[in-house]
Amino acid sequence: MKAGIVGLPNVGKSTLFNCLSNAKAQSANFPFCTIEPNLGVVNVPDARIEKLEELVKPERVMPATVEIVDIAGLVRGASKGEGLGNQFLGNIRECNAIMHVLRCFDNDNIIHVDETVDPIRDKETIDIELQLKDLETVEKRLEKVKRAARTGNKEAQKEEAVLVKFKLALEQGISARAVEVSDDEAELMKGFQLLTAKPILYVCNVDEASAKSGNAYVDKVKEAIKDEDAEIIVLAVGTEADIAELEDYEERQLFLEDIGLEEAGVSRLIRSTYKLLDLQTYFTAGVKEVRAWTIPIGATAPQAAGVIHTDFEKGFIRAEVIKYDDYVTYGSEAKVKEAGKLSVEGKAYVVNDGDVMHFLFNV
Repeated sequence: MKAGIVGLPNVGKSTLFNCLSNAKAQSANFPFCTIEPNLGVVNVPDARIEKLEELVKPERVMPATVEIVDIAGLVRGASKGEGLGNQFLGNIRECNAIMHVLRCFDNDNIIHVDETVDPIRDKETIDIELQLKDLETVEKRLEKVKRAARTGNKEAQKEEAVLVKFKLALEQGISARAVEVSDDEAELMKGFQLLTAKPILYVCNVDEASAKSGNAYVDKVKEAIKDEDAEIIVLAVGTEADIAELEDYEERQLFLEDIGLEEAGVSRLIRSTYKLLDLQTYFTAGVKEVRAWTIPIGATAPQAAGVIHTDFEKGFIRAEVIKYDDYVTYGSEAKVKEAGKLSVEGKAYVVNDGDVMHFLFNV
């Protein structure tokens, strides 16, 4: 599961990527410093795995991860191929969610591609390009589906109705995620692979003074997205880059305290992205390894087992499950068992975020 960082050129995308990832994307004060998408695998901050490490004392610890893609800046006309537009839009299509970085700070030393700072205009520029590409996708599909619908094909008629619904919305400048759909329509929509249907997190890139409470630019963004099914986070990306360069944990915490923050904004961002991708975590805990495993919300026990190895899912017998809070309360697996707090679950069990699990299987 990948989240793509998008935005106009020079809004702080690559600087943000560098904060998030060990990979080092080129970051410079000019547009298009990122031509190829950069991919980083980022650890998901989670205090629970640290607590399990403290209790179990394993040989190694493996946190959950999420993939972040730094996509080069979009410009007007991208939907028609301007500024390497087709390549950029293709990179977005390959992502499961979008982090849209908006410049929400003034600084005469940092060039803006449109010369003035206006996050709403910037948002609309990207929105329009993605909507135009989606409209092209919908119209092409509609041409094919209409022919089948005219022959009386019921499924084609259903799809035609949904496509028309999205066509009308996109023509009015409404992104697909803002269109109200039934469960059946939502299922059909997945097959369309619309760019504006992807879950989105708006990242308001502010100056250090606005890191805690935001500013007037952020207020405008909040107002602009209130009817959109979207999340928002405020982040001083330049400041986060300075914090990331500090080697000492105590120094980083002092820096954060000085600007009124309890934790680095990128930690909040990673967790928000994980949630945006509809992901959750379960744990395995033993002396060899304590590990966080990533699964979609709603995954069953066999599906969770399959993340470890496909054979675990094929030969699934049962799962032994300990609630995270119980593990912490009793301090060990043995004591949890003594207290009768370990449950044995079958194939229908839906895994909860934070479950500590052990699988029994037979292949």
